[in-house]
Amino acid sequence: MHQYPPVIYELINKLAELPTIGPKTAERIVFMMLKKNHDDIATLGNNLIDLSRKIKRCSECYNFSETNPCHICKNKHRNQSMLCIVSEPQDLVAIERTGHFDGRYFVLNGTISTYHGTKPEDIRIPELVKYIKKNNHITEIILALDPNVEGETTAMYLIKHLSSLNKKISRLAKGLPVGADVEYADEVTLSAALDNRKEIS
Repeated sequence: MHQYPPVIYELINKLAELPTIGPKTAERIVFMMLKKNHDDIATLGNNLIDLSRKIKRCSECYNFSETNPCHICKNKHRNQSMLCIVSEPQDLVAIERTGHFDGRYFVLNGTISTYHGTKPEDIRIPELVKYIKKNNHITEIILALDPNVEGETTAMYLIKHLSSLNKKISRLAKGLPVGADVEYADEVTLSAALDNRKEIS
């Protein structure tokens, strides 16, 4: 790979840093891009620049957005009494696609993981507690976390630390098998999980 021009070599290395993309896949991507015309490559470059310049975190729910607050948090017609807690922005989008939930969201930006050394303060749990205390109209908190070890650990931590706030706490239920990711579940499965959520406090 060292025989490539520096620009190609640097881009391969940069792409190889992305999840699930190793050096060989990165190399294939770069050479596929070189077969594109200049305008296509320029458009991709502009898209990446826009991603950096235009996308920000919503100061309320921490979802990615071009506006602050995001369009969901600004929408006063949504059910302000229900708060759905998700791990990642992709999970929020998956639930929104069902058209089955009209409440608000809070994105943790990860889960508690002893393996990866991720602590509660690393995933905005302190901000979540402040958010719930500030928004007294919230009556139900839905934990929409992946049913894996990290998701379960995070859910148990949240149940312990949110139960004192005297809110109804529920979890996604039937339809979401153990080991499944919220992000990859289909709309029907997620709708069933929302409908059959179980109250835990």
